[in-house]
Amino acid sequence: MKNFKVFGALAPVHKALAAIVLIACSAASAQSITMASTTSTEQSGLFSHLLPEFKKASGLDVKVVALGTGQALDTARRGDADVLFVHDQAAEEKFVADGWAVKRYPVMYNDFILVGPKADPVGTKGKDIVEALKKLATSNGEFVSRGDKSGTHAAELRYWKLAGAEASKGSGYKECGCGMGPALNIAASSGAYVLADRGTWLNFKNRADLAVLVEGDTRLFNQYGVMVVNPAKHAHVKAQDAQKFVDWVVSPAGQNVIAAYKIGGEQLFFPNAAK
Repeated sequence: MKNFKVFGALAPVHKALAAIVLIACSAASAQSITMASTTSTEQSGLFSHLLPEFKKASGLDVKVVALGTGQALDTARRGDADVLFVHDQAAEEKFVADGWAVKRYPVMYNDFILVGPKADPVGTKGKDIVEALKKLATSNGEFVSRGDKSGTHAAELRYWKLAGAEASKGSGYKECGCGMGPALNIAASSGAYVLADRGTWLNFKNRADLAVLVEGDTRLFNQYGVMVVNPAKHAHVKAQDAQKFVDWVVSPAGQNVIAAYKIGGEQLFFPNAAK
């Protein structure tokens, strides 16, 4: 009986300990936010550089779910993210117009580039992305499309449309349904062309025979934006903490951190929140 009394006396202690653990877990959860983001911001290495600085400033951890922009927006619509960091301005503006976010904030930009085999068998090299895609379509050049509804994929489809090749991109056109890094790997291993964001390209190590063939076209401009998911749509969204990230990344402090990120002395992203 004494043993039972001892265990009985300990039961409240166990309950108290369990309560403390639950409170601690809840506090830890409150100290983090979930960000749905395009793969380019992660695969370029930007977040490894940016997010530790945000944590120093705020004490908040950011859990990144890296997806194509379209998938990132869908993730937010389901209530599975607190903040978005993406790069398809038309889709972002519709996201705000539909009430899923209250405001979109421009953050930074870089550019898209057409990458392909150094020998350039199709003859795409130059500054005109539309002419390059016309040549790829008519010559049935090997082209790897992400095909994943990402910001890069959306831009690529706009360029095919401008090239008059929206319906017929040539027999060499293939969709991988994958992120930027895997698409570059496929292009490297098969000697194909691919539209890439410059940030991921600069951080890409498995280049094989690939080289930048088309760059400098103003239509290749690539703008990034951030948005807090509207808590009116999902009450559990950590809107206040998510807004802390937005406020920091568009502030001079956050913008300076973005500008400082370089690979081989080359700047990957250019802050423009104030413009």
